[in-house]
Amino acid sequence: DEVTAAVLARHPCALTDERCPAAAAARERRPVLVADLAAAPAAAAHLGVGPGDPVAALVAVPVATEPGGRPAAVIVAASDRPGALDPEAVAFVQHLADVAGVGLEAERREASRREAERRLAEMNVRLEERVRERTADLAAAYRELEAFAYSVSHDLRAPLRALDGFSLALLEDYGEALDETGQDYLRRIRAAAQRMAALIDDLLTLSRVSRREMAVAEVDLGALARQVLADLRAAEPGRRVRARVAGGLTARGDPHLLEVALRNLLDNAWKFTRGREDARITVGARRRGGETVYYVRDNGAGFDPRYADKLFVPFQRLHDAAEFPGTGIGLATVQRIVHRHGGRVWAEGGPGRGATFYFTLPTNGGG
Repeated sequence: DEVTAAVLARHPCALTDERCPAAAAARERRPVLVADLAAAPAAAAHLGVGPGDPVAALVAVPVATEPGGRPAAVIVAASDRPGALDPEAVAFVQHLADVAGVGLEAERREASRREAERRLAEMNVRLEERVRERTADLAAAYRELEAFAYSVSHDLRAPLRALDGFSLALLEDYGEALDETGQDYLRRIRAAAQRMAALIDDLLTLSRVSRREMAVAEVDLGALARQVLADLRAAEPGRRVRARVAGGLTARGDPHLLEVALRNLLDNAWKFTRGREDARITVGARRRGGETVYYVRDNGAGFDPRYADKLFVPFQRLHDAAEFPGTGIGLATVQRIVHRHGGRVWAEGGPGRGATFYFTLPTNGGG
């Protein structure tokens, strides 16, 4: 009652206070019953209970938010009659403490939930700000890249064309005035200019496949592979290469990007089988682990598998450029295209045993 509460409120106690029943209940995590305060002078003196106070007995029950847990509060019930707090009364107070514990835990969880929601809302605001900033940065970088690509396309290639063209004119019109060394120098100038032009073209292709908006559709990979092989044969009609393209090779993806990827893979296979009398190239697919794995296989020069991770790095070459010319950009372009489709690309092979390039396209089948 109000009188009992006023008496107890006048005498707060520390958890370590041996005289305080409430402190003992919290410390020992169990109900503490003082059946007769007259028989417990230390507790009575601590509480300031005298003959005129209507408090003759009390029970202190800890309120825990979980069984056996640290008390969050203590309920104290008192009576004006010694011995009036029997086991039934103590059990009733324990029930009140249990109900209070459930309520406190619910309130604690609700407060935690509100705090978590508040923090999440703050994080979302900060994240949205960062996304807007990053989007603006990417847009600016995209515009810079577009400007660079335009510069490369027009400003850098023009002097290379002039260098190659005038070198050719010198060879054709004034070649007889030069000795063999002079003519060799001009041929080297032309070759270097052509290599630089090819490198610029490949870099532009790599840039475009990274920025191009994808238009996903059903793609006949078999038809694309056969067309690329026909182009390669037309460019080198004297070569004898046995090429096999499996039937039913379809996928979902961007037709233009997939054509670029296949062209680079088949260009590689065609190039590295040069010098083989029984050159063979195979394009196919297999099911592995619930996904379709496409592959381009050849029996050409192959590569050292210890350096397989360098195959897809721009400008990294595992073969002599004099024997197998190239810019070192093609496989990096293939990897970029496959990654844009959400797939993987890897290679297997060995020196003199050919190479197989595998790739997956999760867009085939909704992956």
